[in-house]
Amino acid sequence: MKGVVFTEFLGLVEQKFSADMVDDIIDDADLPHGGAYTAVGTYPFPEMVSLIVALSKRSGIEVPVLIHAFGQYLFGRFFVLYPAFINACDSTIQLVSHIEQVIHTEVRKLYPDAELPSFDVEAHTAQRLVVVYRSPRCLADLAVGLIDGAIAHYGEQGRVSLLREPLDADGKVVRFVLEKT
Repeated sequence: MKGVVFTEFLGLVEQKFSADMVDDIIDDADLPHGGAYTAVGTYPFPEMVSLIVALSKRSGIEVPVLIHAFGQYLFGRFFVLYPAFINACDSTIQLVSHIEQVIHTEVRKLYPDAELPSFDVEAHTAQRLVVVYRSPRCLADLAVGLIDGAIAHYGEQGRVSLLREPLDADGKVVRFVLEKT
C-alpha cells in the first residue's frame, strides 16, 4: 500500500484526536516500520490494518466507521493534493466514472507499483452510474467514504443517492449505484 495512505491516515488521527493518539496507536500496533512512513514509500497492508484496529480499540469507534471517516477525510486531502483531477469533473457521478480510466491511469504513471482497486463501469448516464468495485483489501467502506466526500464536495447531498450491494461474502467485490434523485 502506498505510503501516502499511511501518512494521510496518521494526519487524520492527529487532526481528529491528537498527536498523542498517533504515538499511542503506533505503539499499540507494534509496527515493523515503527510508524515511520513516507508518502512515496510502499508498505504492507497489514500495518494499516494494525493502525486502524489500534485506533478502534483506543477510541471505541468501530473499524468500518473509522474506515468510512478516513475515506471522507482522504477525499478532502486528494482535493488539496490533486485538484486537477477533481476540478476536471462537475459531479460525483462523472468523477467516479473516471476513476479507472483517468485517475488510476495517472496514478499508475506516478506509482507503477501501486496496487489499486478497480472500478468497472457497468452502466453510465448523466443521472445514474453503476460500478463494480474490486479490491483484495476489502476496503469498500473507504470507497464509500471517498464517494461521500465527493458528494459533499460537489454540493450534492440529498441529490445523489448511493446504494451499496455486496457481490461476495468477504467484501472484495461490491456494486455501487449512484443516482441523482
